[in-house]
Amino acid sequence: MAIVAVLGRKGGIGKSTIVGNLAAEFAAMGRTVAVLDADPQHSLTAWASQGKGLLSRCVERVKTEDSGALPAKARKAEKAVEIVLIDTPPGMPDIAYQAALVADLVLLPCGPSPLDLLTLKGALAQALKARAERRSKKPRIRFVPSKLLMSTNLGRSLSSSLEQMGKKVLPPVGQRVVVAEAVAEGLTVCEYAPNSASHAEFEALAKAVEKIIIR
Repeated sequence: MAIVAVLGRKGGIGKSTIVGNLAAEFAAMGRTVAVLDADPQHSLTAWASQGKGLLSRCVERVKTEDSGALPAKARKAEKAVEIVLIDTPPGMPDIAYQAALVADLVLLPCGPSPLDLLTLKGALAQALKARAERRSKKPRIRFVPSKLLMSTNLGRSLSSSLEQMGKKVLPPVGQRVVVAEAVAEGLTVCEYAPNSASHAEFEALAKAVEKIIIR
């Protein structure tokens, strides 16, 4: 039904965290999901192997040496489930571009650092290039404020800074210890701490994404 790719030129902005936890939130909403781990670090695969939670059943490792295989894998997965999520490498590798070419929606996470905002422009340009090549309104593009500390000025002002770049901004995700604790158990926040503020944030993000892709 829909393919969602998460892109970012910079590492450490929460791409894998967002993909994994969105998968759990969609599953909790009754949606069938598949996750394609196309990052050479294969953080999602490692996360899934830590336990027996949702990710252990839905994450598929993608060989990054063959970027041309990703669109076919995504299309095949799309026939079997409602939502396919793709985690991509940092930087500007071809596999990230291939993900944008096949995606219905591209999420661009951005942390509060001024350096994160600078590198976000490159990821946005990559997504826009894919849209131009497709001669389509797809992929739709949204920013996701990520790893925020709302006690800081940078954290509080990030959403407004992103809005000035001309794309819509989705609900933010904070920097919280419970996220790392869940990963250590091989679980998502939805499974590990369903009553936490972190779960509420990922749930809000998933609902916002669902409104875009399920029409």
